[in-house]
Parts: sequence; C-alpha cells; structure tokens
Amino acid sequence: MKTVREFPHSITVLENDVWIPMKRGDRLAARIWIPDSAGPECRVPALLEYIPYRKRDMTRAGDEPKHSYFSGHGYASVRVDLAGAGDSFGVMRDEYTRQELNDAKEVIAWLAAQSWCTGTVGMFGISWGGFNSLQVAALRPPALAAIVTSCSTDDRYANDMHYSGGCLLNDNLDWGTTFFSLLPLPGDPEIMGSGWRKNWKERLKDVPCPIEKWMKHPTRDAYWRHGSICENYDDIQCAVMAVGGWLDGYTDAIPRLLKNLKVPRMGIIGPHAHQWGQSPRAPGPAIGFLQEMLRWWDYWLKDVDTGIMKEPILRAYMQENVPATSWYAECPGRWVGEKQWPSPRITHKRLYLGGNGLSSNQTPDMPRMATTPQTLGLAGGEWCPYGTGGEGPEFPGDQRFDDGAAICFDGSPLRTTLEILGATEVTLDLSVDQPTAFICVRLNDVKPDGSSTRVAYGILNLTHHKGHHKVQKMVPGRRYRVTVDLSDTAYSFARGHRLRVALSTTYWPMIWPSPEPVQLTVHTHHSVIKLPVRPKRGGPKVKSFLPAEEGLPMLSTTLSNGSSNNKVLRDMMTGRVDVLSERGGENIVIEEHGMEMSRRDTQERMSIVEGDPLSAETEMVLGNRLKRGAYDIEVVARTKLKSTKYKFFLTADLDVYESEKRVLSKRWSVPIPRKGI
Repeated sequence: MKTVREFPHSITVLENDVWIPMKRGDRLAARIWIPDSAGPECRVPALLEYIPYRKRDMTRAGDEPKHSYFSGHGYASVRVDLAGAGDSFGVMRDEYTRQELNDAKEVIAWLAAQSWCTGTVGMFGISWGGFNSLQVAALRPPALAAIVTSCSTDDRYANDMHYSGGCLLNDNLDWGTTFFSLLPLPGDPEIMGSGWRKNWKERLKDVPCPIEKWMKHPTRDAYWRHGSICENYDDIQCAVMAVGGWLDGYTDAIPRLLKNLKVPRMGIIGPHAHQWGQSPRAPGPAIGFLQEMLRWWDYWLKDVDTGIMKEPILRAYMQENVPATSWYAECPGRWVGEKQWPSPRITHKRLYLGGNGLSSNQTPDMPRMATTPQTLGLAGGEWCPYGTGGEGPEFPGDQRFDDGAAICFDGSPLRTTLEILGATEVTLDLSVDQPTAFICVRLNDVKPDGSSTRVAYGILNLTHHKGHHKVQKMVPGRRYRVTVDLSDTAYSFARGHRLRVALSTTYWPMIWPSPEPVQLTVHTHHSVIKLPVRPKRGGPKVKSFLPAEEGLPMLSTTLSNGSSNNKVLRDMMTGRVDVLSERGGENIVIEEHGMEMSRRDTQERMSIVEGDPLSAETEMVLGNRLKRGAYDIEVVARTKLKSTKYKFFLTADLDVYESEKRVLSKRWSVPIPRKGI
C-alpha cells in the first residue's frame, strides 16, 4: 500500500464545532476534510459516509487515509455519526431505521446548501454505509448524484448476516453482540460538551438487545422489506457503483443490482473478503480502488470524462486454482469483464446428478440417502470473512473433511479448462423424513491431489420452498422439486480437475441446526446442476487497475497488540465439539486527542454434540473501553443462544462501567418460538 503525502489540494480538517441540525431538534456530529481553496468562489462537491461506528475513535484509523485522499483531490469529504452513535445526539435502537434514512436526507440537503458546496453530493460506504447508501438513494434526495456501495445488499432478509436461505446464521449472534456492545457507549465530552452525560443517560435508558428483534422476524416480513431496495429497484434514480469480493457474504447483490437497476451502474468484484478493494488484508491482490472511486466521482460530480463509463459494466476477478486452505494471502487469477449483465456470452451447462456421479445425460433413478453429521460444516469458514489473517480460520478450508460425510456427485476429470461466472443453480428431486429441514449444496473443485476447494454454495430452509414470506412444513416422505441458488462466483476449473456437488442437511457452525436429525433422500433422475459457463476467450479487455494507495494514516501509539486463538475441540467420549475463538485485546492511544481505546479479548464458543441438534449452543462475550483523564467508560456484553424443539432461548447481559464503577447492569432472558427453523 502506497501512502500519498502530497495532493493537488491542501486541506483542513474540521470537527470540534461541526454540527448538522435535524428538524426534530437533535444535532449530528460531523468531521469534514475540506480543500483550503473551497469557498463561495471555488465550490466543491461533497462526499458523505454516514455510519454508527464512532468517527472519534473506532473508525478513525480507516477514516483518516480515505477521506483525506478524496479531499486532497478536490472534494469536501464528510464523515457523520448516526443519531445516538458516537458524538451525535439522540438514541439509536436498530439498523436502518426510518429515522436514520430521513436524517440522511437532511444531512445531504445541509451539505448541498453550504457556501463551499456545488450543490452536488455523492454517498459511499462499506457494509452498514453501503447498505444505507442504497437505501438513501432509493429516497431520491435531490442533491444526491451518485453512490458507491461496497459489501452491501439489496435484500435485508435473503442476503444479510441474520438469515441465509431462510436459515438462522450464527453471524446473527456474533454481529448482534458487537452491535449490542456499541449502543451504550457515550460520545466524547470534548465534542458534545456538557450535554454528553444527559445524552448518555438517554442511551442507557431502555437500551435494546437487537438480537431479540431480529430473531422474532424469521420470515421475510415487513420488517425486512423495509430498506430492501429489491422491493422496487426503480426507486433509485442516481448512478450506482457496486463493489465487493468473492469471499464476502454480500457479493450476490452486485449481479442483481446490475441486472435490475435501470440507472447508469457498474460492478467490481475482486478476490477480497469484507474489505475495501485497496485494503492490504487477505486475500490480494489489492487494487487502486480509491483512484477508481475518484474516476467515478469526477465523472458524476464534476462532469469530467474520466473514461470510467467506457469500462465494462462488470469487472470480476476470475479465480484460478484457489488453495484448499482456511487462509491465504493471495488468490491466483486474472480480471475479466462483461459489457452487459446478464451477459449474452454466458451459456448454461447442465449436468445431471446420477448414480455414477455428474453426467451430461440423464441416468436411471438411483436414490441416495444420508443423515449427515451435526458437525458437517467445520470446514465451511465464516459466512462473512474479514480477511484478518491471524483472526481466522475465516475462509472455507479443505472440503474433504465435510465431503466425506455428505452425499457427493463427482464429475470426470476435465479435458479442458471450464470457467464459470455468475450463479450456479441446482434443482433437486428430494424427500426428507422431518417436517423441518434444510439443505446445503456445495460446488467444489477437486484437485488431482484429492484436496477440495469450495467454489460456491447455497442453503435453503425447506419449509420456505414456496418462498421466504411464509413457513410451510414438509410432509415426511413426500417428494419435492426444489431449486437452490448457489452464491455467485467467477472460477476457473483447470484441466484434470473434477467438479463435485456435495449435499447435506447440516452446516454447523455457520447455520443453526434443524430441531431433529434429518434423513435426506435424493432422486437422481430429475436432479440437475446448471453452470454459468463463460468462454475463456473473447469479451472486453479490462484495463489494469492502478496500485493501491491511500492518504496519511492516523497517528497512534500502540500500548498492547491484539492476539487471536482459534481451536476445534472434540470430546471422543461424549461426541461434543467446541469451536472456540479468542481475539482482540489491542490497546491504542489516538495521538490527536489522547483517547485510549481498548478492546477486551472477545471470546466466542459454538458447541454441539454429534447426533443431537438440540445440544447446539453459542455464546459470546466482548467489551470496549474508552479512557482519557477522568473520562473512563467500559461496556461488556455477553450473549448466549440455545434451543429446544419448539423454542429458542436467548440470554443477554450488559454491564456498563464509569471509572470502574458499574452504572448499568441489565439482563434479558427471552424465549422465542421456532417458526420453521
């Protein structure tokens, strides 16, 4: 990563007295990087990043090099804390609320009205900021001309960390605990002044446990439809750049946006995890993504023809012979492009699941049956890897460990290279022996040495076989024809490698198990996989990306480094398997304002006993501490999830300390009905 120290524009950073007034009376705190030349005689466009993750401390290390870079190239780059988060007044209770989105409209109008602004605004962000960039765009603020949305989704139910294919993700508890621990943190008195304590008390009063709400909405109801722009893609009328990585949990949204939006749009999908494209985190290669964003902003906000709209509508990294390991620094491959999406160059190859494996022709029905172990999925990695390396194993590992317990269909060794780009579709003729069950389908690359790399996968709660909007229990023994959409990918299967389709009714610890062990029967005659085959030759040329670069980093002093420890423990006598993860413990001082920020060791345990899905249990504890002089705040959050056949049992504890004296202790103990999961 190159650090850029000199820019076309000198800049000033404004923070201590920057407030954006809301009509309801609250004030939102902003940090603005602005060119020194900006003013009534030299107006500049504004760029907005609008997230809850505390600009004063938690995101400062990432904000500084990114926003200074944009400002140094002639933009007012603005970072705003959501109401009730960081230094902004108000209270925050959930993700993507109507208040959050309406506030964003007011923020954009305020920016556009400043004497230094041209009246044109762009919005961007990763994860939460990518989500609300899409959602705000759908509200059509007049000044919003373009957005860049990274690692986000158009569908809050089908493609978020709460549920996947109608199944409950363990990421729901993981992320929920993290969010839970952020809600009670106060703002910085140096920014909020004497009003900080009054607002802090408001945040502590009736602080919610968001996991409870999310689990009480197990189907795609009005709660999830709110903020899901797939409800009406035509609501968006500004230009959209959608960005992600093949290892990220949200990437499937990018092809959907390219297909369904009618506005100027562009997609970039690299080999990356849940990170910006210029990030040095694994897997590389990193790209000059900030330069690419500047090309986008200059075109849409400054009317400069940067050539960005001459690029293919989709630029994707074609992965080649990806290692079958749970972490790797670099992903082998190359960039490819498509002028249209869906691309007319992509054809669909059908392979039938037969008694002797995958075949181009249908074969007589040879039913395959299995009850897969509860621990199948230990090689699955995380639903949403961050590429943090030492905090892994995040990526899917060698699939042989899971394949051996699954129903597998192998193809013959390939005579030539086979490349796919897009979503693979698997249609199964199946039956199960329980009213509640799910199916996990994996497409793997089996190497000549026997190692197996997961290329794509999909999960479907079979009680949602008629749609995610309602639960319809399965009739045991009845045959159903269901289609499972696998995750989008770009992958090159090399000559001599084999394709493998692996089926299971378990995928722990990523997915919460069905209430009973499930016997799956697959009828092979009408079961088929449809591969999106891309010709290796032809197609538009993809211009090489520039090397990754950023602005100057945040100045900080490290008091202690974080560490990580990841284990899988198996008790051979009881059959109990524990997946243990410990990470964190870092402690830094932000030199600019002297705040000491520390994160206690995060501990997560996911346990299950073979043969007993009701033994599944997940618990997590994490904490955050902020300290400067007399200001000393610590929040510790603990959560635990268990289940019976008919109910989930969620317990959560929240402890808040000021100067090591506990000022809040609150417990939730909530039974939640299991509705088809």
